[in-house]
This record gives sequence, structure tokens and C-alpha cells, in this order.
Amino acid sequence: MPLFEGLHRRRAVVTAVALCAVVALAATPVLAQSEASAIEELRQEVERLRTELEQMRAEKESAAEVEEVGVEMAEPAEAGADAMADRLDELERQIGILAEEMEREQLGEAAATADRSDYGYGPAASKIYRTGQGLSVGGYGEMLYERFDSTRDDGADSGETDQLDFLRAIVYFGYKFNDNWLFNSEVEFEHGSVEEGGDVSVEFAYLDYLWKPELNVRAGLVLVPMGFVNELHEPTVYLGARRPDVERRIIPSTWRENGFGLFGEAGPVSYRTYIINGFKGEDFSAGGLRGGRQKGSEAVAEDFAWVGRLDYQPVPGLLLGGSAYLGDSGQDLTGNDGREIKVGTTIYEGHAEWRWRGLELRFLGVRADLDDVAELNRALGLSGTASVGEELSGWYAQVGYDVLGGRSGDQELIPYVRWEQLDTQDAVPVGFSSNPANDQESLTLGVAWKPFPQAILKADYQDYDNEAGTGIDQFNVALGYIF
Repeated sequence: MPLFEGLHRRRAVVTAVALCAVVALAATPVLAQSEASAIEELRQEVERLRTELEQMRAEKESAAEVEEVGVEMAEPAEAGADAMADRLDELERQIGILAEEMEREQLGEAAATADRSDYGYGPAASKIYRTGQGLSVGGYGEMLYERFDSTRDDGADSGETDQLDFLRAIVYFGYKFNDNWLFNSEVEFEHGSVEEGGDVSVEFAYLDYLWKPELNVRAGLVLVPMGFVNELHEPTVYLGARRPDVERRIIPSTWRENGFGLFGEAGPVSYRTYIINGFKGEDFSAGGLRGGRQKGSEAVAEDFAWVGRLDYQPVPGLLLGGSAYLGDSGQDLTGNDGREIKVGTTIYEGHAEWRWRGLELRFLGVRADLDDVAELNRALGLSGTASVGEELSGWYAQVGYDVLGGRSGDQELIPYVRWEQLDTQDAVPVGFSSNPANDQESLTLGVAWKPFPQAILKADYQDYDNEAGTGIDQFNVALGYIF
């Protein structure tokens, strides 16, 4: 049976990859012709507007000359001159918009710039929003080397084995049906092979109805809009060879669930708000909430949750925001006394980021509160220090600076430092105790090099400490790319 199951998995993966390749290749000539036609239409429109603009400028100059030779102009003529000036301004605005649109069309699939994102998704993941009608293909990947210290902080053998892992290979497929409707998806291949502990997963797959900038609708398998990394997890947009621990164990990146909701932006304010299936609380652990993710796979939907995010950008480069999650995680779990255990779950976080002339400052703080934890522990047979946390808390602060400062073209060289603290058992129910190893802090010192905006090489050293004295330090190197 294991042999047949392995062959079946292999065949499914090969079939999926082959189908994706056939679709992409078959669509290429049609897309090329469509893009060329769209660019030519935009060029013609820009030229028409420029001609009209020049004619109106000439008319305005003629009117000014008539006024100079003493011809009296009546009030209606003055009003006409004002209308002409307004029309000139409007034409200049339209030309600017069309020129930008033409530039996007010419960039086409190369528009995965390293820092640009739309509607809460990463630079490569959001390419579909910047392309014309039809298919969009993108992706990213990262390889990670981890070298662990041979001993723990208390001198005991660490028991860890160094490893070099092709952590992820991602392919994005999107399709824009028209100006209002689009589909976007992410397919993830983890750890290089399903035969060696890896797997293939759909990270997100959703439909958007784009009504207007302030109000749009999204439904499907969506990324939960909390923190920095869960939505913007492509390797070129965050510092560190590994994602922050706070955004893996309390905000369990990558975290996606089935649901629907609204999103939009108005001036400096943007938001996302969804109704999604809740966690599966019976898979929580003393180490955090990560096991409770349902990932869109036959998700138990007895309990739903609400999640919302609000961001404010008062000036370019400055981001202030926060998010909240509220829902039950029991999913009809019953206790030893036969009563339902709700496991009410609340998570809230605040974040801030400032980018200025190569300087990047980032801060995030998060707290989670769980109800009915004593009943949950007893139902799961957990005792002592194995208790799920009633309160989980963590924060980190990070600073990086591009020492090249634009002096070497597109290259960037960014030394960075991150200080992080978290405790997945900040509080536990009466009758249980916390494991001091879950109260940890870490210092990350590293450097990132971008030879060009779509590729990055990161190396850092992480010094881990915890209250049990069992921290294991490690050295990491990561290679990442987007397209």
C-alpha cells in the first residue's frame, strides 16, 4: 500500500505541474498579441490627447494675444478661458494616467517589483492586479541553510542536525476575466519532494470583485490579514533568513482559511475584514496556535471567526496599523463531562513600520487570549507543563539600513538586527504550570544583499535564550527570489 500511495502522490504532482505548464504555454501567443494590441491602443490614445492639448494651448495663447491688443472680453469669454484652463488640467491628468497604464502594460509579467504590493498581497502575488485581461504567472522560492550549535545554553547536547533545505517553490496563477472580476492563487511545493517529507499545498485561491477602490469583495481560501509576514511573506520583502518566531507561533504564518469579506482603501487608510472558519482548538499545544490552522482542507466549520485589519499611512514610508481576530475554536469538541467546549479565541496585534532613505524600522506586538483552557487540557489529556496557554504574548523590534544607498544601481546591502520576545504560556489555568522553555527571547544579527530587486541573499546569527536555559543558537543562510 505505501508503494501505491507514493506512486499516486507522485503522479498527481506530475500531472498538476504538466497541466500548469501546458496552460501557460498555450496562453503565451494569445497573451502576447493581446498585450501588443493594448499597448498600441494606449499609444494612440495618448497621441490623440497630446494633439488636443496642443490645440487648446494654441487657442489659449491666441485668446491672450487678442486681449493684449485691447479687445475687450466679456464675462462669458473669461468663463470660457477658465473652462479651457480646467480642460487643459484634465487632459494633462489623463495623459499621466494613460502613460502610467502604458508603462504597466509594457512591463507586463516583469512588474513584480520587490517592494510593490496591492490589496494586501506580496509583490509577485499581486501581479494580477497590475496586468491586463487574461493570465498572470509569477512565483517565488527560497532555500535555507541552518547550522545549529552542538550544545544548548546549559551545556547539554543540542541534538540538532544541520540541514540545507529547498524550503519553498511557489507558483502564482491568476486570471483577470474583466475589469471587475479576477482569480488569484498560490500553489506551494515544500521541501523539494513529497517523498522526503515535503508536500504540495494551495496557500490561497480566491475570487475578487473589484467595484471601486473603497469597497471590493473577496471570497475563497484567503490569507488571514494579521501582522507583517502572513500576507507579505515573499523573501524579498522581509529581513531575516527565517520568519520572526512571533509571526510563526502566535500569528501562525502562513495562515490561511476559507472565508469571504470586504477590502479597500480610501486615501491613506486601507482595510480588510473577513468571516472565516475558526481554528481547530484540539490541535493547539503548549508551543502555540500553529497546529490549530485548518488550511482550507475539509475545514470543520461548526465555529466561525471574524478578522479585521486597518492600516494608516499618514506620509509616504510610514505605516501604522493593527488587526484583531475573534471566534470560537472548539468546533463541537466535548469535555469529559459531555458539555461543549467553546475555546473562545481572541488575538490582537499592533504594528508600525518606517522606511526612509534606506532605513527600515519595524515593530510588532501581539497577544492572544483563550477561554476554557482547563477543560480543553482535560479533554486532550494534557497535564503539568503541557498545558495550552491561556495567554500568549510576544513582540519584536527590527532595524535595517541599506549602506549602498542607491550608489550601486539596483543593488542593496542591508545589515539588520532584530530583538524578539515571546511566551506561548504567558498564563495557564490553575492546576497547570508553564514550561520555562516557552518563555524565550532572541537576538538576530545579519546582513541581506540584493544584487537586483527580485533576488536576495540573507545570512544571520540567532542567539536564543529561554527561562529553562536550553536555548540553541544557530547560523542561517537563505537564498530567495520572486518573479
